[in-house]
Parts: sequence; structure tokens; C-alpha cells
Amino acid sequence: MQPTELLLKDIHEPVAIGWWPPAIGWWLLAITVPILIIFFVWVYKRLMRRTAIKTATKILSELKQDKTRNNLEMVAELSMLLRRVAISVSPRVKSAGLTGTQWLSFLDSTVKDSPFSSGIGQLLIEAPYRKMPVTEPERSQLISLCENWLKAQVQKKS
Repeated sequence: MQPTELLLKDIHEPVAIGWWPPAIGWWLLAITVPILIIFFVWVYKRLMRRTAIKTATKILSELKQDKTRNNLEMVAELSMLLRRVAISVSPRVKSAGLTGTQWLSFLDSTVKDSPFSSGIGQLLIEAPYRKMPVTEPERSQLISLCENWLKAQVQKKS
């Protein structure tokens, strides 16, 4: 038999592989990357929250032991400390622009019995305008209230 007499067909190349559906590795990658991003953002926020509260607790204990500042300066420092912690642990939009009674209501949202709006916490907004200076018992009550607020922030879910 002659090679020209054979009924052979030419070599067929395989059909090109299409881009759809993607291989299982691409599906796994598409699922795990967003999950990892969400997880790392959650861990970052949690660490920032804990760091802010831990630092604030340390600063508060230093303020508590500092007897060189007068009571009005102490109240101003406490107010600034609470503001910094509030901005760190909650969305900036919710806490940064609050003043007066709105600020006190925000602080009351994580503690019982609204001690900021109707209790000793009013010193945070009234102290600079009072005729009578802040007394030592008021100062210690305000410091313990701030400690309780910080403890409530630790217990609050992030």
C-alpha cells in the first residue's frame, strides 16, 4: 500500500479552552480574598479600640494621681480624654461634632441611669461657666464616672 492510498485524516488540534467557567482555584480565591480583607479590617478596628481604651485608662489613672492641677483643669482634661476615646471607638461622624447635652447623651448611651446628663457628668459642660469652683468630692465623683464609662466601652461589642 502506498502512503497516498491510505485514508488518513489530518491531526486535529484541541478546542481552545474558554475563560468561563473559571477553575476551582479562581473561585476559592474570589471567596477567600474578600473574607480575609473583612477579617483583617475587623481585627484592626478591634486592636485600635483596645489600644485607645487601654491608653485612656492609663492617662486617667495619671490624672487621678496628679494633685498639681486645679479642678477646672482636671475637668477639661477629662472632657478631652473622653472625646478622644469616643472618636476612637465609635464612628467619627457620630461623636466628633457633638456638644452640650447631645455630647452628654452620647456618653450616657453606654452607661446606666444617665449620669452624664442628669448627674455629676454635667460638670463636663458646666464647669467653665460655674461661679463656684469644682470641689474635691465632685472631682473624685467625675473621675470615677469616667472610669465607669471606660469600663463600659471595654464591655461594649466592637
